[in-house]
Amino acid sequence: MTSETPVKVVATNRRASFDYHLEDRYEAGLALTGGEIKSVRAGKVDLRDAFVVVRNGEAWLLNMHISPYAMATGFSKPDNERRERRLLLHRKEIGQLARGIDQKGYTVVPTRVYLKKGRAKVEIALAKGKRQYDKRQTIAKRDAQRDIERASRVE
Repeated sequence: MTSETPVKVVATNRRASFDYHLEDRYEAGLALTGGEIKSVRAGKVDLRDAFVVVRNGEAWLLNMHISPYAMATGFSKPDNERRERRLLLHRKEIGQLARGIDQKGYTVVPTRVYLKKGRAKVEIALAKGKRQYDKRQTIAKRDAQRDIERASRVE
């Protein structure tokens, strides 16, 4: 008997699926301080400009914004909001990410942050940048789907 662990999604990066073709996805833990985890639980996370780099065999999440928790101490510096945060991944997964990033046109972007068993997790994806015409096709498909749904609701 397997039961799915309840997951509370805190933030999603909807822009990532528009700007990139998302390929391989990984679940990574986040190394946070006490005030940061409280802000994450409160949903004060922004993934808009965030990306992942691999340095010295470790994966780091850069540019993720976590608003300061009002009741926390030692977190009041503005540069702490966008500090580098270490991702907790297996060595094999970090190697796969590093090989993917070395390929031309590939990057690693976070797609969502969620809480699983009380721990902050981030879903990251190996992604290839879309061209302008790919983005136009995505918009056209979305508009066509919206028109189909409207037409079916009217009838």
